[in-house]
Amino acid sequence: MSIEPAPVSFENTANAFEYKSDKELKKAAFLFSSMGYSALVKVGTRLTPWMIRSGLPVQGLIRDTIFSQFVGGETLEETAGVARKLWEYHVQVILDYGVEGGDEGEEGFDHAKGEFIRVIDYAATQPNIPFMSIKVTGFARFGLLEKLDAAMETAEGSLMKRYTQALEALSAAEKEEWQRVSQRMQQICRAAADRKIGVLVDAEETWIQDPVDVLTILMMEQFNRGRTVVYNTIQLYRADRFVFLKDSYEAAVQRDFTLGAKLVRGAYMEKERRRAQEMGYPSPIQPDKETTDLDYNQGVAFCIEHLDRIALIVASHNEYSNLYAVELLQKKGLPLNHPHIHFSQLYGMSDNITFNLAKAGCPVSKYLPFGPIKDVIPYLMRRAQENSSVSGQTGRELGLIRKEMKRRGL
Repeated sequence: MSIEPAPVSFENTANAFEYKSDKELKKAAFLFSSMGYSALVKVGTRLTPWMIRSGLPVQGLIRDTIFSQFVGGETLEETAGVARKLWEYHVQVILDYGVEGGDEGEEGFDHAKGEFIRVIDYAATQPNIPFMSIKVTGFARFGLLEKLDAAMETAEGSLMKRYTQALEALSAAEKEEWQRVSQRMQQICRAAADRKIGVLVDAEETWIQDPVDVLTILMMEQFNRGRTVVYNTIQLYRADRFVFLKDSYEAAVQRDFTLGAKLVRGAYMEKERRRAQEMGYPSPIQPDKETTDLDYNQGVAFCIEHLDRIALIVASHNEYSNLYAVELLQKKGLPLNHPHIHFSQLYGMSDNITFNLAKAGCPVSKYLPFGPIKDVIPYLMRRAQENSSVSGQTGRELGLIRKEMKRRGL
């Protein structure tokens, strides 16, 4: 007798918010209802960074509101408590040291590299932290990435051929600088490989992404043999990324490594469209949400079709995409905890997806940033803007929270 696979539902708010106290639930309701006012968010996201830079006493207010909702803590030690709490509900963690570059010179870049390795060392001591996240802009000068990308844009051939040609456009000093960037990346990935931690390389803006892709593919070729250490982040709101995903798979087959692919929709839409308009080139962003959704779900299907060679992270807040991945696994008779599948959502959002996936036996994590308030402000401002601008996101979060509050009689 065949047993039908159990359906996964994202409507169960008792599972979704079991980890939140009544007080925490009320605070989340207040925060999401505030983010529903786009005018308030617009003013707040402009004023907050200025107030922090000016030294105004607002850190306490930020800590008690948006910071505690979306960030694990200011230090690794503070964040450990959040990670332990999540593990009680079988939810894992992707640790993210919230540094976003800043071009602080070679000393600053070496410091960031050291911090990333410290995170790896810590993650290796914990039972539920299989991954950590890095941004190449944390240890590479933005202008250098920009110059390399521009040179690759005008070169011809495959990604690697264009990269080789672009290197020749750098001065001797810039070549040495790029060598140091590559060495930092290698040291981070080597530490992760030694300690059996996965490294998720964040996506960047389109005009610096090509050299980041090259570095990441070179690291995958070196370290993704036997087990998957390095994952590239592929933003499917870009019109060219589904083709890039398939090209990356072909490279993995030819060079005999496992492709680590973290699929996201994307994070820089308004900035990308504005720059394209200002500089007079076609927008790299999909024409509409439907096209993005189509490419995202095609990407999920492609990866699950090739799970022997692709390790997939479904990093999505879209309920359909997560259900689609689960259904594809079930149709293929694959276990929901297949070693090459993982699900992830941002800490503080879409708990109905995360905790119900965990209940169903899926490997799932919260992307958990940490760092001093002043360093994570860019991340927090993006979360506020995202919840304000994404159609229905705040309403959905708020509706689920209120449903649970009603269930609890609050």
